Amino acid sequence: MLRIQSLSKTYSNGVKALDNVTLDIPKGMFGLLGPNGAGKSSLMRTIAALQPADSGSVFFDDIDVLHEPQRLRQTLGYLPQDFNVYPRISAWDLLEHLALLKGINHKAERREVVAGLLAHTNLYQHRNKAVSGFSGGMRQRFGIAQALLGDPKLLIVDEPTAGLDPEERNRFHNLLVSLGEDKVVILSTHIVDDVSELCANMAVLAGGQILLQGEPHQLLESLQSRIWTRTVTQAEAVELEQHLQVISKRLHGGRTVLNVLAEQAPAGFAAATPGLEDLYFSTLHRHRSADKAA
Repeated sequence: MLRIQSLSKTYSNGVKALDNVTLDIPKGMFGLLGPNGAGKSSLMRTIAALQPADSGSVFFDDIDVLHEPQRLRQTLGYLPQDFNVYPRISAWDLLEHLALLKGINHKAERREVVAGLLAHTNLYQHRNKAVSGFSGGMRQRFGIAQALLGDPKLLIVDEPTAGLDPEERNRFHNLLVSLGEDKVVILSTHIVDDVSELCANMAVLAGGQILLQGEPHQLLESLQSRIWTRTVTQAEAVELEQHLQVISKRLHGGRTVLNVLAEQAPAGFAAATPGLEDLYFSTLHRHRSADKAA
């Protein structure tokens, strides 16, 4: 169990990245969903003991993360948003080097670990290729392989599927699902489908604050019979946005599909089954409206 209590962080430029964040994260896949600039990467770096907090606490089981960072790193796997690799080094040589840095000193054991992780991430057949020449999806899978060195009990992946094509994204999803049973796996992303497809628990972060948290199917109950949809022209969409609470707008077949939040059906709208995207956008809409009112 990862317990985060009243965590706050303000950078030297005055940006308040984390504002009294409190979360309990159990074993399994946990989705941290939020727009760019929400504070997700700041929270991930703080949990990973890569930066200090101004106040609050983080405990992973009995490890005081903020005061025992080295102890935390012994059981942490981390794939940052930008995973940089060394040029002209094969996947095997690079992972073996990282394994040595991780403290796997016995040569035979290290070779077994490296071979196993490359196989698990479907990269063994590419083991002699330079990682710098890998596709984006292959690099992300290599990033997971290095994060799994030492069999960590806490795994953090920050925006792992951004920029991946659909095939690589599905392959990466399958890999993550295979890891989520006996570890705490935190998936930080702005992609709603990643959380919808992978995570049994989630939270929405925006403006450095946790706006909601819980199990997606339970959170969606609050939107039952409150989401309505209609396909309109762009001109109609502009007019409807003036007096309805539009939470999402997307194109379909050259026309605009509006989803609105309302207690009763607006004229011309039909009932829609709420999804995680509706929950996410309605939560952000409520947060931004409150900011404007303040």
